[in-house]
Amino acid sequence: MARESESGLPIEPVYGPAGLAGWDPERKLGEPGAYPFTRGVHPTMYTGRPWTMRQYAGFGTAAESNDRYRRLIAHGTTGLSVAFDLPTQMGHDSDAPLARGEVGRVGVAVDSVEDMRALFDGIPLDRVSTSMTINAPAAVLLLLYQLVAEEQGVGADRLTGTVQNDVLKEYIARGTYIFPPGPSLRLTADVFRYCADAIPRWNTISVSGYHMAEAGASPVQEIAFTLADGIEYVRTAVAAGLEVDDFAPRLSFFFVARTTLLEEVAKFRAARRIWARVMREQFGARNPRSWMLRFHTQTAGVQLTAQQPEVNLARVTVQALAAVLGGTQSLHTNSFDEALALPTERSARLALRTQQVLAHETDVPATVDPFAGSYAVERMTDDVEEAALDLMHRVEELGGAVAAIERGFQKAEIERNAYRIARETESGDRVVVGVNRFRLDEPGEEAPYVPSRADPAVESRQCERLARLRAGRDRRAVSAALDALRAAAEGEDDVLYPMKEALRARATVGEVCGALREVWGSYVPPDTF
Repeated sequence: MARESESGLPIEPVYGPAGLAGWDPERKLGEPGAYPFTRGVHPTMYTGRPWTMRQYAGFGTAAESNDRYRRLIAHGTTGLSVAFDLPTQMGHDSDAPLARGEVGRVGVAVDSVEDMRALFDGIPLDRVSTSMTINAPAAVLLLLYQLVAEEQGVGADRLTGTVQNDVLKEYIARGTYIFPPGPSLRLTADVFRYCADAIPRWNTISVSGYHMAEAGASPVQEIAFTLADGIEYVRTAVAAGLEVDDFAPRLSFFFVARTTLLEEVAKFRAARRIWARVMREQFGARNPRSWMLRFHTQTAGVQLTAQQPEVNLARVTVQALAAVLGGTQSLHTNSFDEALALPTERSARLALRTQQVLAHETDVPATVDPFAGSYAVERMTDDVEEAALDLMHRVEELGGAVAAIERGFQKAEIERNAYRIARETESGDRVVVGVNRFRLDEPGEEAPYVPSRADPAVESRQCERLARLRAGRDRRAVSAALDALRAAAEGEDDVLYPMKEALRARATVGEVCGALREVWGSYVPPDTF
């Protein structure tokens, strides 16, 4: 009897040639590094060098996070990934009433260029690749990063990294939006245009399925809704007058890796194939780099458990292996204690060591796409591709990603799947080790754990820094720069140029976002009217 995959697709007990009747390896696979990129975006993949090993970190003040980054680099991290606190993600300063109790909690507080300077103090920005998980205010944080690089004497043409900059998934699955969809998409296109001119090696967006997966999306839903969002961004940029091959090579994606290894590998391969065809056939891209779906992966935080947290080490290892076998370009491995608290330094180091063992102690990186030609994986890749295309077609029938978001389509589909998962877990049909099977029920059987705790004084220290900044800057210069930003937002000019000058004058993140709110307004979800 066939089992069902996470996406509800059948997994046969045995696969053979009959399951691939009419299957054309030249059309479905091609060569590694060549269209349709099923086998990976580079001809040699990890045989030359491993994927970028990122560790997502950020907490408290910029100085505290800087200390963690330095330690991660010392332990062998090859790329930084910055977590920002909720006030920063929502475009509020740390002393705003809405920020109370959230400053430095789930990430680092960055209010101004002074905080960004402290965050990367002593870290040469021309020798490190930095990913910033920031969306609605992505342009603001990117410009702060560029200003700090200029202070280091690093030209913008030498900066490498990514801003997530994917606001559409915020309306679907996460909620840290600021502006309505129209202005948000305009700001995304402005980032594309600015980086093409000023920061050419920067990845201008990381279209994210990860957060949809954390909200309960299946693998098919994850790639279908993510690629539909990607199509919307490309359409927006083209409508704004950009040539597709001028910005498409810098697009990137962000996916989850679950413990269901075979379907995850199939998911990554199917996503590459779909995107290559969309970019070449639908948008007429001619540059092969525009056809490539390059992506970062993070192991599945939603699958980590507070019960028997050490078991998460095994989960993360399987998830990381799925990402590598699926051809990821960079990887963050979650710490085993993240279901309990912010990771400790020891647990973060163990998470990094997991990647290093895969890269240096296994033979997985020795050959490109080792699952190529597997009856099971090739059939599952085709099945995931077909199901994802069907779902993408439904989004298109509703008028595209934004129109579907306004109808609540993606959110409802994800919530329906999340409910199914919850029911299966509650009934025991879905086994979660340590939660509904193989539990430790006797008192004292669980190993003691001392969590990392947030410093309650972070908020007051950050507010004091803000007060000193405002007292010591040229208020007239800040006011004039914010006026210029408002004028650009009211017109059609790229807002990043006046935004950069406002930040250089030491305007804060909250002030810059507030100026744009005055022009564009704030988004209110339809169900809260």
